[in-house]
Amino acid sequence: MKKINILLILLFLIKCSYTYAEEKSFDDWKSSFKKYALTKNISEKTFDMVMKEAKFLPKVIEYDRYQPEFYEDTLTYISKRTSNKKVSKGILLYKKNYRFINYIDSKYSIEKELLLSLMGIETNFGKYLGKMDIISSLSTLSYDKRRSDFFTSELITLLQLIEKNIVNYKLLYGSWAGAFGNFQFMPSTIKNYAVDSDNDNKINLKSINDSFESAANYLNKIGWKKNEPCFFKINLKNNVPINLLNTSAQKIKNKRKLKKLKNYIINYEEISSYENKKVAIITPDKDIVPEADPLKPAYIVFDNYELILKWNRSLRFALAVCHLKQKFTNEL
Repeated sequence: MKKINILLILLFLIKCSYTYAEEKSFDDWKSSFKKYALTKNISEKTFDMVMKEAKFLPKVIEYDRYQPEFYEDTLTYISKRTSNKKVSKGILLYKKNYRFINYIDSKYSIEKELLLSLMGIETNFGKYLGKMDIISSLSTLSYDKRRSDFFTSELITLLQLIEKNIVNYKLLYGSWAGAFGNFQFMPSTIKNYAVDSDNDNKINLKSINDSFESAANYLNKIGWKKNEPCFFKINLKNNVPINLLNTSAQKIKNKRKLKKLKNYIINYEEISSYENKKVAIITPDKDIVPEADPLKPAYIVFDNYELILKWNRSLRFALAVCHLKQKFTNEL
């Protein structure tokens, strides 16, 4: 028993010394980062005001290293995120704001159903915005070596937005990776696409007006085509060449005109009206679900689907967004 106690004490002391070393090193990073930030049109006053409480957050590193895999099948994944309860909640939000949301739909040629779907899946209509201190999260990930360049750039962008008084740093609580607001925008997305919808000279992505118009502006700028399809579920024949099947969201490959895939799709007649559209086949379970059927489920996906992947590079996320969008279309 004494040996066990001594071992526990030693482990505790090692952990404490490691944490102290991390914190000391983080303080060194903060001093070095300050010199860099001051060369990027960020004043010392703004830097000190915003960064004085920035802390190293070990939990953020854990989330970054060990993001949970979803071993449930795709149909279960989609059904959990597109429930009738979520549809009802989205319709309620729409009814409260229908004039403004219809105006945004018309102005940007982005379906209100898509905007409701994205907000519903990202934050459950503002209920789950994240509680992490974004300044500390981005600082931690900038200090960390794995993706330092990316997160350093995001942190600099955020400080520049605060410098220009566009973003209120006191409201910056969100995801562990630094995403913020109803639609989970990263700082670079805020800089490039966010809109001050209510003309108060601030970007508040927790408000309906700023967040909806910003999301619509983003989708419009990246090329979303209103009323064009996103995906269709298909049944594949066993003769389909393996190289036509996309299992990763990193890059959709081997796109063909739909009519060129006719011989591999059992239910082709259901989708034949799109025969001249370029599509790809995805089979999202194969690389995620142990012992999954390599041909089921399968979907053909269109250009709009790939644009959702720019929002979140996950085959399942994009399927869920498009599926929920269709549910809203059927109800509104």
